[in-house]
Formats: sequence, structure tokens, C-alpha cells
Amino acid sequence: MKETGPRLKQGLIASFGGETGREATAEALSYAWANWSRIEVMENPAGYVYQVGRNWARRAKRRQARRVRSEAASSWGVGHREMPLVEPGLLPALGRLSEKQRIAAVLVHGFGWSLTEVAEMMDLSVGSVQKHTERGLSKLRRALGAEVDANR
Repeated sequence: MKETGPRLKQGLIASFGGETGREATAEALSYAWANWSRIEVMENPAGYVYQVGRNWARRAKRRQARRVRSEAASSWGVGHREMPLVEPGLLPALGRLSEKQRIAAVLVHGFGWSLTEVAEMMDLSVGSVQKHTERGLSKLRRALGAEVDANR
């Protein structure tokens, strides 16, 4: 599980943003440590721990939205240490993607994960991850005015 931590963190940050992703990682790893004897015999322990973190983050997001509705739209941002400087419109555009499209696009093109690695973490087929990635990138290009002319 030691080598899974950094990838788990990347996956949860891609899903829920910087602060919530980091907190969800800590919670998921803490849960895994306390319940390792049960988790280690599972077919996909890392995927299970990701789901624990994902569930924690979703609950945290709901609590946050109840407390501060006005901040809900901007809460996706990622800290400057996790990502390089980017187009200012990118984070809001990422926030408008579906969760699966955002996770796939950020992990594959932002963090350099393979389609197979993302598929395993998300418990999807490689083809599904590829479609989510392609659709997400297409939406991002349109949102940012970066359409690619296929006839060139």
C-alpha cells in the first residue's frame, strides 16, 4: 500500500481538487491502515481504498456546500505545488466536465497515467476511460477556444 499513496493522492486530487483530495487521501490511508487485514485479501485493494477516499470526499463536499453555497463553484482549484501554471479558464472548464471525464483527462494528460492505470483505479474498461478522456478533452478544447482542425 506504501507505493499506492502518491497515486491515490493524484486520483483524489483529480476527482475533488487540491484540499479535499489531500484530506480524502489521508482519511483513506488511515482507514486502510486500521482495516488492512480485511482489505489486503481483496482483489483490488488500491481500488477499494480509492473508493473509501472518494466516499469521504463526497461527504466532505456535501458538508462544505451546506456551509458555504457561494464557494461551491470555486472549490475545485488545485494548489500551485500540484500543477503548473495553467490557462485561467482551465479550472472552471474542468469543473464543468463530468466527474469521469475530469478524472480521466487530468490523470492521463495532467499526471501521465496510462489508460490501463486509470481504468483499474476507476474500475472501468480501458475503452471507457479512453472515451471519457477523449470527450473531456474535446469539451475542454471547445471551452478554451482551442479547437484542432483535423484537416490540416
